[in-house]
Amino acid sequence: MFLHSVNLWNLAFYALMVFMATLGLWDVFFGFEENKCSMSYMFEYPEYQKIELPKKLAKRYPAYELYLYGEGSYAEEHKSLPLTGIPVLFLPGNAGSYKQVRSIGSIALRKAEDIDFKYHFDFFSVNFNEELVALYGGSLQKQTKFVHECIKTILKLYKGQEFAPKSVAIIGHSMGGLVARALLTLKNFKQDLINLLITQATPHVAPVMPLDRFITDFYMTVNNYWILNARHINLTTLSVAGGFRDYQVRSGLTFLPKLSHHTSALSVVSSAVPKTWVSTDHLSIVWCKQLQLTTIRAFFDLIDADTKQITQNPKKKLSVLNHHFIRHPAKHFEENPAIISDLTGTSMWVPVKVSKWTYVAYNESDKIYFTFPLANHRKIYTHVYCQSTMLDTNSWIFGCINSTSMCRQGVDLSWKAELLPTIKSLTLRLQDYPSLSHLVVYVPSIHGSKFVVDCEFFKKETRSIQLPVTHLFSFGLSSRKVILNTSGLFYNIELLNFGQIYQAFKINVVSKCSSVKEEITSIYKLHIPWSYEDSLTIAQAPSSTEISLKLHIAQPENDSHVALLKMYTSSDCQYEVVRFHGGALPAYVISSILLAYGGQLYSLFSTGHCLEYAAMLDKEAKPYKVDPFVIMIKFLLGYKWFKELWDVLLLPELDAIVLTSQSMCFPLVSLILFLFGTCTAYWGGLLSSTSVRLLSSLWLALKRPSELPKDIKMISADLPFLTVVLIIVSWTTCGAFAILLTYLYYVFKIVHLQASLTSYKNSQTVNPKHSRRSEKKCSQHKDSAAHHRRLSAGDAEDSIRMHSTVINLLTWVVLLSMPSLIYWLKNLRYYFKLNPDPCKPLAFILIPTMAILGNTYTVSIKSSKLLKTTSQFPLPLAVGVIAFGSAHLYRVPCFVFIPLLLHALCNFM
Repeated sequence: MFLHSVNLWNLAFYALMVFMATLGLWDVFFGFEENKCSMSYMFEYPEYQKIELPKKLAKRYPAYELYLYGEGSYAEEHKSLPLTGIPVLFLPGNAGSYKQVRSIGSIALRKAEDIDFKYHFDFFSVNFNEELVALYGGSLQKQTKFVHECIKTILKLYKGQEFAPKSVAIIGHSMGGLVARALLTLKNFKQDLINLLITQATPHVAPVMPLDRFITDFYMTVNNYWILNARHINLTTLSVAGGFRDYQVRSGLTFLPKLSHHTSALSVVSSAVPKTWVSTDHLSIVWCKQLQLTTIRAFFDLIDADTKQITQNPKKKLSVLNHHFIRHPAKHFEENPAIISDLTGTSMWVPVKVSKWTYVAYNESDKIYFTFPLANHRKIYTHVYCQSTMLDTNSWIFGCINSTSMCRQGVDLSWKAELLPTIKSLTLRLQDYPSLSHLVVYVPSIHGSKFVVDCEFFKKETRSIQLPVTHLFSFGLSSRKVILNTSGLFYNIELLNFGQIYQAFKINVVSKCSSVKEEITSIYKLHIPWSYEDSLTIAQAPSSTEISLKLHIAQPENDSHVALLKMYTSSDCQYEVVRFHGGALPAYVISSILLAYGGQLYSLFSTGHCLEYAAMLDKEAKPYKVDPFVIMIKFLLGYKWFKELWDVLLLPELDAIVLTSQSMCFPLVSLILFLFGTCTAYWGGLLSSTSVRLLSSLWLALKRPSELPKDIKMISADLPFLTVVLIIVSWTTCGAFAILLTYLYYVFKIVHLQASLTSYKNSQTVNPKHSRRSEKKCSQHKDSAAHHRRLSAGDAEDSIRMHSTVINLLTWVVLLSMPSLIYWLKNLRYYFKLNPDPCKPLAFILIPTMAILGNTYTVSIKSSKLLKTTSQFPLPLAVGVIAFGSAHLYRVPCFVFIPLLLHALCNFM
């Protein structure tokens, strides 16, 4: 019956939307690079020593614990406290385990062994009982206060030591990073207790799923504090995102806002981190060996030799993080690097006068300095580019000042180089170095190893090529080919009009090489100048390589930079570049269901019958009924008088404005979401209708067939008692649990009604004469006693149609309240009552409402004076869901219960 109420064209449309959604999900879960992270292993058995907390603290936080990580002899030695190292505290995230500290803890231990424990780190980890804080925000403040107590406890373990620490470094994974930032909002917290904060895949900007107001309030408190106190916060903070492999927390949410010029905050995507160069998923970011090695190298470079603790110098901390996480020059970190280097010793000096030069070094017995006079090259060329495949950390390129052929001292240009996976490279604009007379490339004496050094002078315009990005409506049908004819080593492909996160396209790089006996490595680097989210692709030439181009952060309005595809190529190959194109959904689903619900109520008022849910969804769920109002409100909020009126009415900020600030609101996104929401509402309705029919069949198989109600009673004898019991359950345990019980009661009532209707129809099919007599008797009964209402088969069908729509709405309410229920069940051994409880106020209203609706039939409300008004409410509420629930899902149930409450009141008016 459900499918019969939808025409074939609409059914085809819904099937198409499912197909498109499947393609989208496939791209999200599988449309990214394979996991290239190396697994980090423990060389000895990991041990977690529980740190004894003060009794009052343990009693106040019975579910939380503090551990010290160790392995082998280190673990044995440190069982007898106090400690002598540098404390680092690891905070797990949503449903995270304290044991996730083992990867970075083990790597730090191996590094300490390599330097004979001259310095070492003590890694602590907090056990948050794997709480789902990304879904239920009621325990975030509690976690924050516990971490504060843990920091004070950790520092006491070093009391009396010669180099006792006064602060700790914190590594926070996922929501653990947000808890670490929240420490600064505590009244009694001293900022000096934290010397460094590194967050991994932490959604700093906004919650991934704002399912309750406690999460959004917590975010607002933390972010407002950091914004208002930006100039006074001296905490060096690094945020590392996982990239496109992390589909749980999109990288755009992990970027810390640039609050001022004095900020000590850096944000970077793991694919852009030197020596890492891989995207990580949400869990592998804590064990990815490449990333953890980079982190530990940074930690050891941060140590102050005098205090044997992490330096308190903010400039040095920022320099170290920039060196390891932003741009690595292929040299060991030096706080004050020597700019001038001595170029002396028994070395050969070889002048090079050509504009393009290659040298293959193999078993060199002597040191060689190759000098490039710049005077003649400045007249023809604008830039010079050099690269070397020898990835040691020694200086390799210098500049001579006012020299003829050789110089005793030179400017060390190696610090301006950039480390890439297979080469280290340097590009210089000649006019920036007017005092340099020569460029010097140093080739050391080596034995048994082979490497290649290349240099070339070029004009910028010959190596910069513009490639326009497709417009929104090309639908993947446009393409453009660019052929790089010159035999250069380096190219810049400028990706014009590429600056929005909804833009996604692919570039195919085809390399064709002549007279090449072995494969040549090429590197293609997507460089985004307005954020640290570069990504690298390594390819062997000749080959055809497909590069997927997407953005995490949209281009700021006042930024004129252009995204670049930097190509580090081979002079023996020709390259062709070919371009091909190809959280708020629940709000749109519920908006569509509300529109269908309003249509059903109006059809009941106007015709006396309730139409099918699918038919009303086709008729009523139209985007032009919702989107224009939201767009108009957003437009009017741009005027000062309307914004002041809005604030006077105490209305919350429009979600479209919130999403725009997060670069998530772009052309047609609302229309696309509405279409997918309607499709989801349709298939969800089909699923719920089918489920009710199957459950009613099971009911009939297990129990004697029941009859249709002979006397409609809106309030049965057991209804007040059941309502009181459920309200008590909500008050004493968990509101979401009471809502779930109410939902199950409501479904049971509808299944029972469906079973009664099915049984009645089956009996009438077997005995049609009895059917006609029953219908006649029922008609006479209605005429003689209107007040004594009896339910007919037609009324039962109408009621089931109405109840099916209510079930669809309730299902989404239950789904949105599930996180707090799961949290309560998980912590039931510690707390019998959930506090704070985001669903309790909703449960108090929803329980009596659904208890009445469970006993409500269309025949009892079709003559209600309130029905017309009730049928008109879902439309503005559908608009409200999109306007205020797209970025704040916890508000959505508030818009749902209003029409349900009015529906229930129709029984009395």
